Amino acid sequence: MPEHTHGKATSNGIPLPDFELPYPDKPEVITENLMKLAALTKDDRARFLKVNLIRHLHQFITETSLTTKEWMSAIQFLTATGKQCTDIRQEFILLSDVLGVSALVDAVNNPPMEGVTESCVLGPFFTEDAPDVEIGESIASEGKGEYMYVEGRILSSDGKPIPDAVIETWETDESGYYDTQYDNRDKPDCRGRLKSDKDGHFAFRAVVPVAYPIPADGPVGDLLLLFNRHNVRPNHLHLMIQAPGYRTLITSFYPENDKYLASDPVFGVKHSLVVSLEEVKNEAEARKRGFPKGDTFKLLKRDIVLVPEDQAQKRYEENAAIFSKNALKA
Repeated sequence: MPEHTHGKATSNGIPLPDFELPYPDKPEVITENLMKLAALTKDDRARFLKVNLIRHLHQFITETSLTTKEWMSAIQFLTATGKQCTDIRQEFILLSDVLGVSALVDAVNNPPMEGVTESCVLGPFFTEDAPDVEIGESIASEGKGEYMYVEGRILSSDGKPIPDAVIETWETDESGYYDTQYDNRDKPDCRGRLKSDKDGHFAFRAVVPVAYPIPADGPVGDLLLLFNRHNVRPNHLHLMIQAPGYRTLITSFYPENDKYLASDPVFGVKHSLVVSLEEVKNEAEARKRGFPKGDTFKLLKRDIVLVPEDQAQKRYEENAAIFSKNALKA
């Protein structure tokens, strides 16, 4: 027998409940007891979330007569999902994405507002190590794909320019891979961080992103096969914009005419985020924008409109009240 050296096992210090709980001799008693215990949660929001989670989870189990084998399979799937995660790969975000949870949470938290750039899912490939670039510089090293120039202004919903907004952007290379998917990644590529100028203007060189399959070598890939769903995302450019006093915007721009737009496996595409790319065939213009080779590039020109944080929060609360009212009616 191994010798225990860490002392006597102790409780977490929480006292017994001051009410009696019947023995869970029936399925419904298990749920009822847990709901009573959940009601002890001191934080109002945490208690609300816990009670609703328990109710829906237990309802799912009883409605489907979930088998022990099926539940163990689910546990093993979640365990495998966790094991697939690394510092630069987030399989749980990918799982959230393909189940539509990421898109739904985003939609609930960022309801559309007239004239404001719509939000989109973050995705699993964002990293914190994007290099700082100046306006007009490139986020992609040479040879990563077809030239693209991105420009526009960061504006407030009242039309005023927002200076010094921090713009994070990332994308795939022409092979359909993010830099984090390469085993020999030694530095960030096809990603960058810049600031808008005093007039809210921003611009950077990039490459035209391509449609790509989300990772299929893990549990989420297996899940999509089980669901008979394809795993190809339409081409897109990720952007995250932050400015003091404004709701942080996480969004993407999707070049038009991609055949995967309507069936994006992570439900990220919105009509307002589909953009046109202008083809520019002019060597002087290419050189003017800093492209070292060729005389052709694609131009993505789009302003980005942010909403003040207080207005965004007010809109969220109004939206949440509508959802709650509809839920009570149901």
